[in-house]
Amino acid sequence: MTARIGKSFTFTGWHMLLTICSFFGVIIAVNFTMAWYASHSWSGIVVENTYVASQQFNETTAEIRAILDSGVTGKMAVQQGIITYDLQIPGKGPVNADKVVANFKRPVGTAQDFSIELRPEAPGHFVGAHPAGPGHWIYEVVATDHGKLVMHEANRIAVLED
Repeated sequence: MTARIGKSFTFTGWHMLLTICSFFGVIIAVNFTMAWYASHSWSGIVVENTYVASQQFNETTAEIRAILDSGVTGKMAVQQGIITYDLQIPGKGPVNADKVVANFKRPVGTAQDFSIELRPEAPGHFVGAHPAGPGHWIYEVVATDHGKLVMHEANRIAVLED
């Protein structure tokens, strides 16, 4: 009697080639997919020119320290398309500024970003009208008085639907 033995599987070079190509094909496909989503969802721009920003770092830090030492605080409010900003020194009263610019940016994407100059309505109280859609915003306020920086702050706020 003879016993029949079935042919067992043999892993060949072609199988190894197929395994390696499949492995790297998945990695490449995932990288391209993630790169596409990254390039279509956020601009990636924090500053326009990183070299210039690095050269101005010490100046900017000194200005921010001077603002913190002065005790000036700001309060932003956005309701029904009206943007208000109040500048004051707690315990001393409102702070005047001749120019207040508010820059609004979405945390992701640049399509809805806008900048508005707020007009003074009362001492230390500034108002502007611009629709800011519901959701999260990062606002930056730069207030100057006769060319001297009075306030420069950036915060994140959530605008609710009215």
